Amino acid sequence: MRDNQLIMHLFQRFCWLDDGLQARLHDRGWPDVSRAQSMVMVNVLSGFVRPAEIARRMGVSRQAIHTTIAQLVEIGILTLEPDPHDKRQRRVAVTAYGARMRSDAQQAMDAVSAAVKNAIGAASYDALLSALEADWGPVPTGRPPG
Repeated sequence: MRDNQLIMHLFQRFCWLDDGLQARLHDRGWPDVSRAQSMVMVNVLSGFVRPAEIARRMGVSRQAIHTTIAQLVEIGILTLEPDPHDKRQRRVAVTAYGARMRSDAQQAMDAVSAAVKNAIGAASYDALLSALEADWGPVPTGRPPG
């Protein structure tokens, strides 16, 4: 059944996008980052700066996120600093080096997005974005509503 292929196709296209982004960044001289590191960066740049919330959003352990963040800190892309709103917590921030990488990453994503638009056509590209931006409702849990 074709409907059962949705997750497979979404994941394959996500990997295609991320591989394209990583290849372009590599070509510009940036250090290679893993897919997990890339996803941490997406979360941080989307405004999620506490390691615990990043772990929750990615569906991985706090320990795994702390390891990934430590790798990005070692590369010089991120830094950990005290949370001004909760002294017991730390938050992730992008370094100046990381901000320059982010700027190149945005240009790379613009080019990868243009490649998608060229490959599938402007109308299909716009329809794809509209479908992904739509409110899909609450996460299906398998429990009866109500």
